[in-house]
Amino acid sequence: MKKYILVTLLLIIFFTVIIIAYWLYPVKKESLHEQKIYKTTENPPQIHDINRSLNFSSTSQQDIQINCQLTIKHQQFIINEQTKNCFEFFITQYGEKKIDQINQDFNAYIKQNYLNPAQSQILNLWNRYLQYRTQLPNMAPSSTSSNNQIQDFLAVFNNLQKIRKQFFSNNEIEGLFGEENTYYLYTLKRMEILADKHLSEQDKAKKLQDLFKNLPENWQENLEQLNKLEDLQQLTSDIKARGGSYEEIRQMRLNLVGSAATERLENLDVQRRDWNIKVNQYLLERDMIKKNHLKNVSRDKALQQLKEKYFISPNEQLRIETFEHIHDQGGTLPLLE
Repeated sequence: MKKYILVTLLLIIFFTVIIIAYWLYPVKKESLHEQKIYKTTENPPQIHDINRSLNFSSTSQQDIQINCQLTIKHQQFIINEQTKNCFEFFITQYGEKKIDQINQDFNAYIKQNYLNPAQSQILNLWNRYLQYRTQLPNMAPSSTSSNNQIQDFLAVFNNLQKIRKQFFSNNEIEGLFGEENTYYLYTLKRMEILADKHLSEQDKAKKLQDLFKNLPENWQENLEQLNKLEDLQQLTSDIKARGGSYEEIRQMRLNLVGSAATERLENLDVQRRDWNIKVNQYLLERDMIKKNHLKNVSRDKALQQLKEKYFISPNEQLRIETFEHIHDQGGTLPLLE
């Protein structure tokens, strides 16, 4: 009996040890595996759970993920536009945090997420970028296209390049500011074309279109609507100011935005012209009714009927009230050109 009890106890102890070993071994192995992946991955996750508790974001950034997608290949730090975005995410906390605190937070974030040699490379560039930003003067070039402002814009751009060369190599400048420089040079060339008095508006439109097509595709998507609208307004205004013909405007549009967009603009011209005619005719008849010696009730009814005759939709009726007020005050009507 004692022998049976002893054997039973030994079996229980044996299976208990097996079960404990089974449960403990995978946990330990998985933990080490996860740690290895996290520390050696080429592209660490944008945010790790511990980041939230360490409060790397400022108060105004609490609901924003840390924008720090640095590129690591073969344990080497690759400098690109995302590098600058990462640096600027921390720097924009200035005002809510002091520079020393920002620097401390960035160092903690990088040391937590990256191993050497990439870690040292990132922090080395960060230290120089922080010096660059603290010494960078407030230079905001104007986008207006007068000759003096073109020179001012060029001076700002050249000054920026000189300052950057004090802190970064040519490769680092290309990585950090390559896309920004593309925009600066495009804007400068665009200003020069618009200010060139030796070119007709049609020639300017053609050169602007050629300049635009030479931009990278991502820049074309960002700038297409904004700059082309500005160019259309500027060149149309120039043609009208010198008494140019509608055919000149049409040719300028064809050169700048193509036939499909030109057709849409011409349809818009018709709509604007019809609106202007309708507004002027309505206000003329409205003045005639107001000058008649009608009783208030009859006059108000006639005015309402006139408004409904010319402007059917509630939006148009609401819109014409602005014109009525300006007209009654003797102001210049904001008619569409």
